[in-house]
Amino acid sequence: MSAGGNALDAALAAATALTVVYPHQCALGGDLVALVRLPGPDGPGSAAVHAVVSAGAAPAALTPTGLPGPAMPRQGPHTVTVPGVVAGWQALASLGARLPLSDPLRYAQGLAERGSTVTAGLRRALGSRAEAVLADPGLRALFAPDGDLPATGARFTQPALARTLAHLADDPASFYHGEIADRLVAGLRAAGGLHTAADFAAHHAEVVPALATRLGPDTWWAAPPPTAGPLLLGVAAAAGGDTALLDACLRAVQVRLRHLGDPRTAPVNIPAILALDSRDDPGPATPWSEPPAHGDTVAVSASDDSGLSVVLIQSVFQTFGAGLLEPRTGIVLHNRGAAFSLDPASPARLTPGSRPPHTLCPLIVDSPTGVLAIGCQGGRAQPWILAQVAPVLLADPEQDPADVLARPRWVVGDVDLGHDRTTLVAEPGLGAVLAAARSRDLPVDERAGPEDIAGHVQLTRHRVAPDGTTRLDAASDPRADGAGELIEEGRR
Repeated sequence: MSAGGNALDAALAAATALTVVYPHQCALGGDLVALVRLPGPDGPGSAAVHAVVSAGAAPAALTPTGLPGPAMPRQGPHTVTVPGVVAGWQALASLGARLPLSDPLRYAQGLAERGSTVTAGLRRALGSRAEAVLADPGLRALFAPDGDLPATGARFTQPALARTLAHLADDPASFYHGEIADRLVAGLRAAGGLHTAADFAAHHAEVVPALATRLGPDTWWAAPPPTAGPLLLGVAAAAGGDTALLDACLRAVQVRLRHLGDPRTAPVNIPAILALDSRDDPGPATPWSEPPAHGDTVAVSASDDSGLSVVLIQSVFQTFGAGLLEPRTGIVLHNRGAAFSLDPASPARLTPGSRPPHTLCPLIVDSPTGVLAIGCQGGRAQPWILAQVAPVLLADPEQDPADVLARPRWVVGDVDLGHDRTTLVAEPGLGAVLAAARSRDLPVDERAGPEDIAGHVQLTRHRVAPDGTTRLDAASDPRADGAGELIEEGRR
């Protein structure tokens, strides 16, 4: 703000810095999905909401017959789709950022050079994937050069990543068409991947009109497939109290399975997703071995008093992604390709150049009382999480959003929640939804306290009071490491 930036610049500053300090969740080697609301010249009704979908595709040479086994692997080079985050940043900057993208990239470079502290979250991530970290030369050299994983509070520097960020500050396109792309391709092929320079050069971030659903006086905006955006809109439209929301989410589990994939390479029935309709459909009816996302994602929301709002989500999918850090670039690579299905009838099927179904699900809501820009981590449960939180905030804009985020939540899922069949996982104090689940013979997993599995929600809100004055507020989920900040001229 002191440099003259707006909400887009704020979001980009946070997003680039997080790839340095949270490499287990959102490295340069991941994907990005975002929504941007641009204020219109004639007031709220003339605003435009754009979706930025920078989700990478599988290598053109990768087919099911080229895999080492009968199932889609969960980590390793064959799970690495072309990372989209850098192209996503470029697309976001082009939508109206006031400062050059080189500014946050050089700041992130300084973070990598000076070093970061191992947070409690990063230490837990290292412990949870210790075997993979120690097995990969790049991750081991960064985090365990002497064979021991660092303790919480230890500092670590990333000189190779710093050099990459400096290079990208000069030429961000080099991630896809130059030196950085060449190094990533060479590193992936050395690890057994089938990636080529042409695969990287083919990537571009899609900037398209966001999908919209009108719910009463409010307009809900989400990103199109391969993201879960239409699932969120369908669930929100069908919901009305805990019981109706639970039923909508249970239908959405099956609808995702039958309909969500890459519309560039498979039939994706958006009206059926929005309607939560899986009837009379020949698609697969049983889950494929899609791994749990473990919520290894970050959401960033920013709004300013011009009416500009942005919410972005970036991710390496699972903790430390594919379990690969390319040593010359310092980049941790995601395993988003692990979400492909090998069922030829599935819209999520692996085909050359296809994109897997995406969990990332940002949301913007335009209402008579203002604009809500909200996102979360939470894997496949993101639509269910946001459908619980957003309506409460919209119903009473005078509520403290931090209090709303602290309320107990529930999610439904199967392998993504550690269960072998669809199950309700609930935090304490949710008797009505537990009763509804049991009446439907739905297995219930009651937890003793707040759970990461219930998501980490981040939001900003641009509120319009009855007298026409505006106010900004922000909140970060108490389950998360984040913060909600209100920054005014000369003070925070």
